[in-house]
Amino acid sequence: MKKIKHYIKEILFFLITMTILANVMSIYRSQDLTKAPLAVDSFKLIDDTTYIIPKNKPILIHFWATWCPTCKLEASNINFLSNYFNVVTIAVKSGNDEEIQDYLNEHNYNFKVVSDINGEISSRYKIAGFPTTFIYDKNKNLMFSEVGYTSTFGLWLRILWAGK
Repeated sequence: MKKIKHYIKEILFFLITMTILANVMSIYRSQDLTKAPLAVDSFKLIDDTTYIIPKNKPILIHFWATWCPTCKLEASNINFLSNYFNVVTIAVKSGNDEEIQDYLNEHNYNFKVVSDINGEISSRYKIAGFPTTFIYDKNKNLMFSEVGYTSTFGLWLRILWAGK
């Protein structure tokens, strides 16, 4: 019983330490990201429709890539949240629209996607690592930015906070 308690303490210590380190790294890596309010009212999606950003509601903008291992881990979180909140994702240098759609179909994802085939959009936001997530409040002011993996619960709480 003492050994089990010891291992549980060690595992908890490791998890807490890793969580703290991940958050410190995210804060450090997000320092150079744009802090400007969201300057667009709509996005052209890969299905050739236009997504108009709803007024008076928060929005999550998520930069990712099909070739990014961490993005693959976080994609199910983004897909889940897209069923409840305004979410637009931007696939950076991930191929043409058809290739991105094939990727979405293969993984059963249904979130809205903008193709940033040349990285022009991501450079405007000063993206240096993937995934990168921005959460804007109902007035299009930046509330949160994250670089790296973020849990569904963490993103959910931030979106709720931005909606106040």
